[in-house]
Amino acid sequence: MNPTVLTILISSLGLGTTLTFIGSHWLLVWMGLEINTLAIIPLMIRQHHPRAVEATTKYFITQATASALLLFASITNAWTSGEWSLTEMINPTSATLALTALALKIGLAPLHFWLPEVLQGLDLITGLILSTWQKLAPFAILLQLYPLLNPNLLLSLGILSTIIGGWGGLNQTQLRKILAYSSIANLGWMITILHYAPNLTLLNLILYIIMTLTTFLLFKIFNSTKINSIASSSTKSPLLSIITLLTLLSLGGLPPLSGFMPKWLILQELTKQSLFTPATIMALMALLSLFFYLRLCYATTLTMSPNPTNMSSSWRTKPNHPTLILLTSATLSILLLPLTPAIFTLI
Repeated sequence: MNPTVLTILISSLGLGTTLTFIGSHWLLVWMGLEINTLAIIPLMIRQHHPRAVEATTKYFITQATASALLLFASITNAWTSGEWSLTEMINPTSATLALTALALKIGLAPLHFWLPEVLQGLDLITGLILSTWQKLAPFAILLQLYPLLNPNLLLSLGILSTIIGGWGGLNQTQLRKILAYSSIANLGWMITILHYAPNLTLLNLILYIIMTLTTFLLFKIFNSTKINSIASSSTKSPLLSIITLLTLLSLGGLPPLSGFMPKWLILQELTKQSLFTPATIMALMALLSLFFYLRLCYATTLTMSPNPTNMSSSWRTKPNHPTLILLTSATLSILLLPLTPAIFTLI
């Protein structure tokens, strides 16, 4: 892609998210979401591959539907209350419609049907943008609307997302689909606690973005899109293979890595709110998510045995992405620390 065009598209992504962050008027917020959607479409379709075209079409139709529903919710609220302010959504029907639209935008269950297929049709870098940056604008709206949203609906969406995210990733062999179901499960944790402790939602979102960024960059370095292709990673770089192992375990929420911290805090908050059944269900579904991450870790460590499988590439082969390696190393300096005890000392 032409560097000038690429710069314009990346700048448009930043502009759309910024408009949503700073906007207090529903039309300005909606405009930011639309700019975000239109900016990523050319990035998704730049491969000119049938799978990329299919993924782009599905994404565009889904996002257009969600944007139309969000605009309808804001117009309905303005009609009944006379207010266009983001925090003045006093109509319960409008608030429910807005929540449904935002759930469709980010891929919450049961409105998740588009996310695995779209992510599967994209390259790893575009999939990284879709899984991280594109979540920021909808969550900026949710974090402002949370006092007005139905807590029972939020809890239902969150629990269903953790269940589907856990079960859906079990029978997958494509890494991008596994990451898509991981995204659904992590979004479920964030939405569940949104009404009771929005600061935990923000903490979970930040750590999720850090861990997902690292995972996508590592898969890009190894050029891996399937489970069987990740088995040769240790022959390319044993050190990065160990980092991949720790990153996947952190993303799965294994203590004492950083990915365990938000899950622990969320379960603790749910228990304080006397929501014992949702907390139990989510803890069990976290075990399912951890299971398919352990399967990925097993595939990563296959060639670390004393008698590794014969591979064409030597362990001395250096990856061809020095910039990505630097980014990954910088990210992991934060990611792989057991941050949970340190955070608890500050709370």
